[in-house]
Amino acid sequence: MRGSVDGLGSSVPIGGMLPAVFADDDLAQRFVAGLDEVMAPVLNVLDCLPAYFDPALAPVDFTRWLATWVGAETDGTEPERRLRAAVAAAAYLHRVRGTRRGLSETVRLAFGVEPEISESGGADWSARPLGPVPGAHRPHLHVTVRLPDPGPADEHRLDTLVAAARPAHMPYSVKVTAAERTPER
Repeated sequence: MRGSVDGLGSSVPIGGMLPAVFADDDLAQRFVAGLDEVMAPVLNVLDCLPAYFDPALAPVDFTRWLATWVGAETDGTEPERRLRAAVAAAAYLHRVRGTRRGLSETVRLAFGVEPEISESGGADWSARPLGPVPGAHRPHLHVTVRLPDPGPADEHRLDTLVAAARPAHMPYSVKVTAAERTPER
């Protein structure tokens, strides 16, 4: 959290801006030096404000708050690298929400692996009317994630993500399984 920092000097010391009558006044200079010490962290944040809104540069605790501000799909348990990636991708993911690509990217950012997605939809065109309709008659969506070490909360997290990022009308199911381990050589 932001707070006072020992020895942090003010970028705009008040003592030098006082009228000349207070320039040699020891009490006035010590008083405004105390104000400088209190205001220095605030001025430092304001001087660096653009960096606070860049997920790659912002402090981690501020990035977590920024994730709630931009609606990033985070739960507070992801590593810093994935948190920053989720915040950076939030605007893009809102644009592609409800699409296969948006769902895949949301799950990949949350778990760090590519999901397996199967769905009933399809698109086609025909030169003649009344052509065959692609896809299944009943809509469905199934998302599988293979994790190296799945935990009991992973399926709930996946369910929450898919519920938020799927097409609104689409019934869905989710599954988290253990990834197949390849023998090390």
